[in-house]
Amino acid sequence: MIPSEWIDQADERIAPHIVRTPLTHDAARNLFIKWENRQKTGSFKARGALNKVLSLEGWEREAGIVTASAGNHGQGVALAGQLTGARVTCFVSEHAVPVKVDAIRALGAEIVVVAGGYPEAESAGRKFAEENHKTWISPYNDGQVIAGQGTIGLELISTLTPSPSPKGRGEFTILVPISGGGLIAGIGAALTRLSPRPRLVGVQPETAPFMHGLFYHGSQDGIPDLPSLADGLTGAVEADSVTIPMVKQLVDEIILVSEEEIARAVAFAYREYGEVIEPSGAVTIAAALRGLAGGKSQMAIVSGGNIQPEVHARIVADYAGEARA
Repeated sequence: MIPSEWIDQADERIAPHIVRTPLTHDAARNLFIKWENRQKTGSFKARGALNKVLSLEGWEREAGIVTASAGNHGQGVALAGQLTGARVTCFVSEHAVPVKVDAIRALGAEIVVVAGGYPEAESAGRKFAEENHKTWISPYNDGQVIAGQGTIGLELISTLTPSPSPKGRGEFTILVPISGGGLIAGIGAALTRLSPRPRLVGVQPETAPFMHGLFYHGSQDGIPDLPSLADGLTGAVEADSVTIPMVKQLVDEIILVSEEEIARAVAFAYREYGEVIEPSGAVTIAAALRGLAGGKSQMAIVSGGNIQPEVHARIVADYAGEARA
């Protein structure tokens, strides 16, 4: 567990540089939605990356910053580097979404493309940072990154207090995309301030159930790293990640959604709310629409909106004729 005060410090540290993202209520479905696709760089990842970089010592930034990313974390680190004058190098998979890679580069970071998937990019980035004495920033396995993501939890608390009532909070379910666990760990740490606290449920694609395996079976051995529309939620979790015990302590359940459900949720968000969201952020809406988490009220955290335009157009067209859920 990270110290609670770290989240408050993160909130103060990053407040001038981020957006307090909107929360809307779909009364017909009793569904609240937190739109982190409206965040700077189009993703919640800006919170954790900014907090980490701004908390570094000057000499750590001057050494140069190295990270690996499926796309969104890299944008957050690049933005932080732009704000602080730190040089950023971001390792990405050859399969990374082009619009995300282009956005990282546009923010001033150097891109290194690695053959293979995200695990190969992360391994190459860590090795490069160590060999060249540069500052490595993990997308999730870092207390200050987690604290930055936890600022979403503080925003949720302001919504949940004093309404719904303390009794009602126990029946309230918050759905959070989960991969390495930084987002859900940060939100969970913030929500410990509520008693009773809402149910906290992680959502992963069926094709990449790594944290699901760790949560229920204590292992991710033998889980295949299959491709997913939700590219930001794929890849194994670092074996020593601080998020693993936090997830086990703070999370009530982890559920899986199919590729078709994810695509339908992307189209649904555009059709119903006019919001362009990426598949990694759509998993929570997919779960809510299927009613997987139960409970009387649900809140879906939509973690980002950085989707390749032609992919979004194709998904919306594929489900254009569907009736409202």
